[in-house]
Amino acid sequence: MKAKELAQLGDSLFAKRTSLTMLWQEQAENFYPERADFTLRRSLGVDFASNLMSSYPIICRRELGDQFSTMLRPTNKRWMHVVPRDESLKDNDTKRWLEFATDVQRRAMYDPVTLFTRATKEGDNDFATFGQCVISGRVNKNQNALLYRCWHLRDCAWIENAEGKICATFVKWKPTARTMKQMFGDKVHRDIDSQMQNNTPLAETNCYHMVMEADMFDGDARGQPYFSVYWDSDHEHELEAVATWNKEYVVPRWQTVSGSQYAYSPATVAALPDARLLQAMTYTLLEAGEKLTNPPMIATQDAVRSDVAIHSGGITWVDRDYDERYGEVLRPMTLDAKGMPIGIEMQAASRQMIAAAFYLNKLTLPQRAPEMTAYEIGQRIQEYIRGAMPLFEPMEHDYNGQLCDLTFEILRRYGAFGAPDMMPPRLRGAEVTFRFESPLHDAIEAQKGQIFLEMNQLISQAVALDRGASAIADIGKALRDSLAGIGVPAEWTRNETTVAQIQAAQQAAVEAEQMLAAAQAGSEVVGNLATAAKEGAAAGI
Repeated sequence: MKAKELAQLGDSLFAKRTSLTMLWQEQAENFYPERADFTLRRSLGVDFASNLMSSYPIICRRELGDQFSTMLRPTNKRWMHVVPRDESLKDNDTKRWLEFATDVQRRAMYDPVTLFTRATKEGDNDFATFGQCVISGRVNKNQNALLYRCWHLRDCAWIENAEGKICATFVKWKPTARTMKQMFGDKVHRDIDSQMQNNTPLAETNCYHMVMEADMFDGDARGQPYFSVYWDSDHEHELEAVATWNKEYVVPRWQTVSGSQYAYSPATVAALPDARLLQAMTYTLLEAGEKLTNPPMIATQDAVRSDVAIHSGGITWVDRDYDERYGEVLRPMTLDAKGMPIGIEMQAASRQMIAAAFYLNKLTLPQRAPEMTAYEIGQRIQEYIRGAMPLFEPMEHDYNGQLCDLTFEILRRYGAFGAPDMMPPRLRGAEVTFRFESPLHDAIEAQKGQIFLEMNQLISQAVALDRGASAIADIGKALRDSLAGIGVPAEWTRNETTVAQIQAAQQAAVEAEQMLAAAQAGSEVVGNLATAAKEGAAAGI
């Protein structure tokens, strides 16, 4: 397809998801009002949550979005590790180079100029509310650092290939004439040059940025897997079309359904009915509470001579000739407050349902009391893993995994990891992936240490019955896995070759000691025999 045909495909994709945009608008109005501009344009200074009576749904969304970064991308430790896809590559030299690559990538991602924290913060809240987000990763215009950006879902559309993977991403964009001139130079349409000459450099132009698999675009990709195309929609003008090694846009998706390339947030899908109900109940309770504390008044017609003033220090004038035997001139209306406790209980129940829908009851690790047995601790950890898996699994593989893969590929092609010959020979040409640290993985990996201790107890009991049972377990391998499971750095451990040399030296020392002990024992026997012979000769034996 040509650039114009791709732009027409993008227009078609945006037109088809109009109803989905309306759903996103409603979800945003209830849970993420700052983002509620899918179907309308807000001016600066507009009250975001003017339609809400309770902020609790917003707080739940905010807490879940914050938990994503706190638990899956904590800045106080290395939350991702470059690891080989081939699990047999576990020698110490390979581990050291991979830890070096991990440190290089982490520093590159958290460089302040990359805006990584800002982009992922916006993406986390989009992911929690809408079940997906769009984050771009590329090298900045100075070619000296990475640059991340989170895009509004309103401006993004995508399609899948036959394997269910996103093969093309379309992003609407409104750059100014100045920005277009800086990025594309003489490639811009002549009207953009006219805007610059007429002193209107901030005039905006509707554009598309389209990144698709190379076979979708009519051009020579030269072996590269993707094409990046910029299209000026207002002037139907192609700005740029270049082949690229990276897809640039990462689209993490939480829960997908068959037949749609768009995902959903299981949190907001479950919480939306309760959020609507909570707003209605809160409004009713507020109105009922106001009536109880500031009740409506009943006044006698023609007896009240002024406005009713029920505020502090207010005076209401009444006819002095009115006979109060017919009733009070002014009295509060009798109200029944029996329904208030029931309403408050229903409101609390709705809040609990919303909190459960946002997994807030699943994010706390089980407490370990000193009196717990190892089996009980293991069972509680297993329960936590079962509850937290639906939340962490999509985030780790589809969100963090895609971001890290894209970043690693960019850094590798720009030589951030050094020359290829610096890589250990066994690792050259091997595929790498990422392992992530999270409460879920911490719980899983921590089990290795617990299993090692349980294995030690079983072997100790078995050796008491059969000394040969000690040879069953590979203690060295089990210990290395257990140390890695509890987070011991590879630099703290020796490689297999050095360990083998030390073990051989220790074995040689033991054998030498045994030989020396045997020699000493032999000399003692000889000496004892000689002494015994002398004593026997002296005794005439």
